[in-house]
Amino acid sequence: MSLSEEVAGARANYTRGGLTEDDLAPDPITMFERWYAEARDAGIHEPNAMVVATAAPDGTPSSRMVLLKGFGERGFVFFTNLGSRKGTELAANPRVALLFPWHPLERQVRIDGVATELPRAEVEEYFATRPRGSQLGAWASRQSTVVAGREALDTAYAELESRYDGQDVPLPPFWGGYVIRPEAVEFWQGRPGRMHDRLRYRRATDQPSGWVTERLAP
Repeated sequence: MSLSEEVAGARANYTRGGLTEDDLAPDPITMFERWYAEARDAGIHEPNAMVVATAAPDGTPSSRMVLLKGFGERGFVFFTNLGSRKGTELAANPRVALLFPWHPLERQVRIDGVATELPRAEVEEYFATRPRGSQLGAWASRQSTVVAGREALDTAYAELESRYDGQDVPLPPFWGGYVIRPEAVEFWQGRPGRMHDRLRYRRATDQPSGWVTERLAP
């Protein structure tokens, strides 16, 4: 059997549980908090790791893993280099999709929303809490740009380490954060026979809760 044939036949039958309308919280943020806590308590490595998908003005998509750094009524928060590919794409097209792939629980959460840059004061407050190595790395790496090699990155990092020796590392002017205001949040639970449960909250201004819930075909 070739590796390609092996990949074609690789599958698991999802049997851990189901998701019904009665299981849903009144709003998607409360429901996300519930599932996030269950993912954390299950020992999933970095449960806050999420895929962030953006698109260039010509429609070319791109995606990457980013760490969620907060969530609440206003939305989902992450930080990044504003000059990175995702930063420049979000500046031109703020629509974004997030995905939390919690495979050990046979679950995923999908979020469609709109990104807004965070205020500088909030970014500075968060940047000050980062490990010093991550602060220096934010300065040393012009994210998504072409570099001559690993040595160039290491040299830039070492120079910054020397420059800020004994000092606080300031917030780079090109580093910031986003809050994603969700327009739709889907909770996906694997089921046998690929008859998965997909329940989606969709923003609806004509509803008292601000949301409608609907089941999607798997």
